[in-house]
Amino acid sequence: MKSRGVYETPGGTILYRAREAVEQLTMDREVLHLRNSLVPQYAKLVYNGFWFAPEREMLQAAMDDAASTVTGVARIKLYKGSATVAGRKAAKSLYDPHMASFEGAGGYDQGDASGFIKLNALRLRVRAKQGKK
Repeated sequence: MKSRGVYETPGGTILYRAREAVEQLTMDREVLHLRNSLVPQYAKLVYNGFWFAPEREMLQAAMDDAASTVTGVARIKLYKGSATVAGRKAAKSLYDPHMASFEGAGGYDQGDASGFIKLNALRLRVRAKQGKK
């Protein structure tokens, strides 16, 4: 049976924003992207009643593993129906200001970028060369 209705979950929205803020600090970027790409399939399985299906259990194991480092605190500012992140911190944060620094004392070597840029631009150079023929 289908029904039409408005589903409002202000508490869920606040929890979602807070968790998302902590995930951004504690989850590897590529793991986060992959996990997010699997969420629609997980939701579809649950919506269609396949909670006990092996594929849902497999996805659950992947979600649990991806979230194993997610722990922290987020401050959420609530104002006129919006929920915005006002601050966050996590003991297992992947952000290290010393490694992320572009200053000389940081762990970033600007010379490393040239190889990365050349490699990522290879397909563009090949395309440009083909266009000149």
